[in-house]
Amino acid sequence: MNIEKLNSKYLPLQPEKRIEELYNDFSNILYTSSFGTTAVYLLHLFSKVHPGQAVHFLDTTYHFSQTLDYRDELIRLLNLNVVVLKGEAWRNEFTKQDRTWKKDPDLCCSVNKVEPLEKIKGSYDVWVSGLMHSQNTHREGLKIFEEKDGLVKFYPIIDQTEEIAAAYIKDNHLPLHPLASQGYQSVGCSHCTLQGRAREGRWVNKSKSECGLHL
Repeated sequence: MNIEKLNSKYLPLQPEKRIEELYNDFSNILYTSSFGTTAVYLLHLFSKVHPGQAVHFLDTTYHFSQTLDYRDELIRLLNLNVVVLKGEAWRNEFTKQDRTWKKDPDLCCSVNKVEPLEKIKGSYDVWVSGLMHSQNTHREGLKIFEEKDGLVKFYPIIDQTEEIAAAYIKDNHLPLHPLASQGYQSVGCSHCTLQGRAREGRWVNKSKSECGLHL
């Protein structure tokens, strides 16, 4: 089934049904989560549809402590199978000593996010992530499926709104990211994240709106 047919098939479906169908259409599924402010929406859906699905978490070593605590809380609550990915230790240490995020944030993201994921992507047929149209202008134009560098990417909640996500989280009595109540609507690495709406607090004063994983 090509990308156009996949999008036509999945567009009328609600996110939970999209996830159910994914397991009929694909075998080797890569799911990544940042455990950010809306992550629990998709994590909860997967925990219902396919509880054993591995959830890959990119540990840049720069996360807020609240994010790591939140991840661990959701692991216990949803019985998640989390797989931690890290960049090469010496390259990660270089970014710390060099403070690379200040002068070349693209390189810092490449070392600590893009490269460790690139090492495993080839083993999968489809890559799932929780992108949403409302998060930035790049994501506004995405469809449910796209093909990128030979890998199919699947965004089951791309056309859902922040209000829908918030209502789902509330209705299912799911915990919020601890920083959400402090004005962080998007949470990444601590040195590149400020308070702000949507993703406006990410890489402030930089010509950058994505870490590179989804470009």
